[in-house]
Amino acid sequence: MTATLTPARETTVDGAATVVHTFGDPAGAPVLALHGLRGSHHGLAPLASRLPGYRVVVPDLPGFGASPPFTDRAHDVDGYARWASALLADLGPDTVLLGHSFGSIVAAAVCAAAATTPRALVLVNPIAEPASSAGGVTGIGTTVTAALHEGAARLGLDGVLRHRLLADAATVTMATTRDPLLRHWIAGEHRAHFGTFATTTALLECFRAAGSGSVRPWAPRITVPTLLLAGARDRVAPPAGQHALAAAFPDARLVLLPRTGHLVHYEAPAWAAREIRGFLAR
Repeated sequence: MTATLTPARETTVDGAATVVHTFGDPAGAPVLALHGLRGSHHGLAPLASRLPGYRVVVPDLPGFGASPPFTDRAHDVDGYARWASALLADLGPDTVLLGHSFGSIVAAAVCAAAATTPRALVLVNPIAEPASSAGGVTGIGTTVTAALHEGAARLGLDGVLRHRLLADAATVTMATTRDPLLRHWIAGEHRAHFGTFATTTALLECFRAAGSGSVRPWAPRITVPTLLLAGARDRVAPPAGQHALAAAFPDARLVLLPRTGHLVHYEAPAWAAREIRGFLAR
């Protein structure tokens, strides 16, 4: 299900070494998929492998997975958007741009800049409002997690930031499935890949950008057809914010999946793939 089409390859994108993984039809229309904070291509593999007829290109964002960190810029929205715009230009004007979670913010920034416009935009579990401004349990959780990251980095406790307990906390926060086998698999994925960041500097810069950013400021300037795929039980990006976000786009469609949280690409990849294929076939 998650086998890559070709072996991972390392290339240079806008001066940044980048490891790229490709899924699907080598002659298919290209899709560029951007993963979220602390992720890698592994997270999007279940979705990327379910889009027959498309060539889905999933890079490890610089500083995460197998890609080394940037050497000439910060690991923030602007830094990643510049890098992703160059990769999008390399793939061509017919490329569909997809982003999950933090990747949704980067993808929106790329589209809003209009330097290189994709054919369409797909945002999976998009960040509708900054996590740092959220109230309730989500806001408290973000504050505690931020303090942990900042404190561990300041004390040089790299092992703390890679510890499996943080991966398990992410599973508890983001996954809502009651299927014990699926939940066990998601926990294993998080434990295997949640700590594959290159440096604490890269992680902290990206963490700060993810916590303070959202898709909302970019939405009014995005003119390409946009699909928002969200979970009805998403505690990181709740449904109320998703409806407000969809209304901010000139041309957007929102689809909410019941009983699903912030890991649509893990909990319901077949459903997400069907929605994407239908949207792109319009």
